[in-house]
Amino acid sequence: MPKPDPSAARTDRRRRPRRRGWAGGLLLLAAVAAGLWYLLTPRQASAPPPTAVVTRGDLEQAITALGTLQPKDYVDVGVQVSGQLKVIHVDYGSEVKAGDLLAEIDPKVFQARVDSDEAQLRILEAQLAKSQAQLELARQQDARNERLWKSKAVSEDTLQSGRAALAVAEAELRALEAQLEQARSTLEADRANLEYTKIHAPMDGTVVDITARQGQTLNANQSAPIVLRVADLDTMTVWAEVVEADVVRIQPGMPVHFSTLGLPDRRWEGKVRQILPTPEVVNDVVLYKVLIDVANPDHLLMTNMSAQVFFVLARAPDVLLVPLAALEPAGEVEAEGRPYLVKVLTPAGVEERRIHVGLTDRTRAEVLQGLSEGERVLLPVAATPPPSGGSGGFMRF
Repeated sequence: MPKPDPSAARTDRRRRPRRRGWAGGLLLLAAVAAGLWYLLTPRQASAPPPTAVVTRGDLEQAITALGTLQPKDYVDVGVQVSGQLKVIHVDYGSEVKAGDLLAEIDPKVFQARVDSDEAQLRILEAQLAKSQAQLELARQQDARNERLWKSKAVSEDTLQSGRAALAVAEAELRALEAQLEQARSTLEADRANLEYTKIHAPMDGTVVDITARQGQTLNANQSAPIVLRVADLDTMTVWAEVVEADVVRIQPGMPVHFSTLGLPDRRWEGKVRQILPTPEVVNDVVLYKVLIDVANPDHLLMTNMSAQVFFVLARAPDVLLVPLAALEPAGEVEAEGRPYLVKVLTPAGVEERRIHVGLTDRTRAEVLQGLSEGERVLLPVAATPPPSGGSGGFMRF
């Protein structure tokens, strides 16, 4: 086994201190660079807490629902007789008056029935005249036989035969009178059916739908085919769907306002007309129909438009308003209102103050006392100030 070289060991011991010196110098240089970067780099100041200004405005407490618009008054105009739809005199959007001619069924068959009834009626009238003459003759013969029988000029058998002939003549006359009355009734019915081939407007309004087509054969024996719909668009009805938890707070006559999807910035006013007692269950949610009538003189509201409806429970005009996010409950309701704690930003710093509020909506509260207009309140860090406008947008829930 070879012996270690003493000169090589001495060389390695000389190199080790030199390497440690280089490593220490690099660490010192890195520390100096880090310190310079920390001192020379500008540091961002901490962001101030979010705040909101106490403003003045109008506030309302409302129940929100979605609804659909329908004309308040409309009629589905159908046919009462079967036949081919010969002509339609109106089009979509036509303005009509009650009694205007809307459409016609081919009248040939019904006109032929009327002509036949009139001929049959003339035949029966002629037969009736003949029967009346025969009855008069039978009465005269019966009177003569009565006189002759008293003078023993005719036999009793002749007298009885004359009386029987008189009775037969009277019966035939009554039968013809009944047939004549029946014929007149048939003629009246067929004339009515002939008149039904002309379809007239039952009310003033606008033609909003046409379901039949010119040339189509309509069968009124099995059902009442609908030709078109006439609606009065001057008054529309909102069919709002209200959940069972809210419908108990809605009453007839309650003020309502709503906006439509196409005109979200325009607000229509109305009142609750009726609450339908039978609900509709949609996806296990119980919904009640609430009807609201609204004037529509410019006809901007159309059938089946969507509406976002606000049932106004209470209103507070021109009051101080503060965001709900800035409030922290501070106990039960008191005579002055509901107490809350709020942090107010003052020149001296942040001040915690006890205030009382009244009405609230989804984002704001009415300040009854404790704050002044223009003061700033602190919001939670995660909160942002609500919009200053009211609840006029079109939202879905």
